[in-house]
Amino acid sequence: MSSDAVIAVNRFGMGARKGELEKASRDPVQYLIDQLQPISFNEKLPNSDQLSIHLANYQQQKRLMKKEPESEQAKDFAKQQKQIRRYLGGNFKALCCDTLFRSIHSEQSLAWRLLDFWSNHFSVTTQGQMMRVLAPTLEREAIAPHMFGHFHDMVLAVMHHPAMLVYLNNDKSFGPNSKIGKRGKGLNENLGRELMELHTMGVGSGYTQADVIEMAKGITGWSVARPQRDDTTGFMFRANGHEPGHRVLLGKTYRQGGETQGIAMIKAVARHPATAKHVSTQLARHFVSDNPPESLIKKMTDRWKATDGNLKEVMITLIKSDEAWHQERQKFKSPREYVISTCRALNFQPKKQQAFLWFLKSLGQSPFQANSPKGYGDIEADWNGPSAVMSRANWSAQIAKSRGFLDPVYTMRQLLGEQVSNTTELAVKRAESRPQALTLMLMSPEFLRR
Repeated sequence: MSSDAVIAVNRFGMGARKGELEKASRDPVQYLIDQLQPISFNEKLPNSDQLSIHLANYQQQKRLMKKEPESEQAKDFAKQQKQIRRYLGGNFKALCCDTLFRSIHSEQSLAWRLLDFWSNHFSVTTQGQMMRVLAPTLEREAIAPHMFGHFHDMVLAVMHHPAMLVYLNNDKSFGPNSKIGKRGKGLNENLGRELMELHTMGVGSGYTQADVIEMAKGITGWSVARPQRDDTTGFMFRANGHEPGHRVLLGKTYRQGGETQGIAMIKAVARHPATAKHVSTQLARHFVSDNPPESLIKKMTDRWKATDGNLKEVMITLIKSDEAWHQERQKFKSPREYVISTCRALNFQPKKQQAFLWFLKSLGQSPFQANSPKGYGDIEADWNGPSAVMSRANWSAQIAKSRGFLDPVYTMRQLLGEQVSNTTELAVKRAESRPQALTLMLMSPEFLRR
């Protein structure tokens, strides 16, 4: 099995499964390109609209119970409260576990790695009841459908999604001179700032605080429907909250009215040359190295500009670039990558899917808990600390114990091919037991990095 097959499966994908290196060895580059296809989820799980309705009903019932606690209706509601809470909490876990489960068992793990990358790029955190309901739906409804299309379409979908609007408080952002604004409701700059600083152009790319304010004004009125009052769900443009007049962003004037103004402004920053370089750098950093070569970034940036931000074409450029195929493993796996690659490696499936969430929590990377719009860190310094490594060792020992029937040497070859150092090979072969041998393999430099 070629070393390029090992790189394809472990660096670009989520880690090898039995027989995967053999498939990749035929044509590692084409093997990866073939994986740049849409992914699917469990369609039986509820979407953001359905969850929002349940949450709105739950909140309305709470208000009625507080207002008339002794009424028969309030007593009926009291019986339903626990059931609805269980439904909402259970679906958060189910949505998170569905993504993990499919990442582990998929034959197109490169696509699932990309979903993780973009989900972290547009990071949202489960702060408060509404965000716990909405957070896991963002990647399914706004990100996944656009991963292989144009970047500006993905950005627009994310900016319209209730999870992002609520998380960065844009659902309550209204123009100072709008009808709603004149009643005392103010402007919130959060989404406008993070859109430019994190999601598109990046820090130091030439925009000013005045541009942030103009962007924030351009998307005033971009809000979320209240099912009990608005008789609808999801994104809602509140025209009475949109700041009237034209906007000037990065030296260009936008005279459109209403929602169209914000759409034009978002497309402009998503298509900006600085965005091409900023996001290409992040992609290169995620896949190749904490300090990716400038030559690789330039290739990706040039392709981005030539294709109007076609993400599939940018990824193909990355895959075909010589700089992406260096032999040295330079990326230290995040806890999520480590859990997924371990489960793929050992064909491990916990009795309860919720165990996936326990695994990630114990290793420090619970889904949608980054607590910052920046998301979780993507370089070695974020994850390679003494206590973090010890947590991995303890966790991998527990998993290895349950897979003690596996042949450690055979498994190691299936995962890492011939790219195993003499030190690791001897350690695995000389281990006192199969579980110990598997643990040593999982904690080897070859497996901890990709």
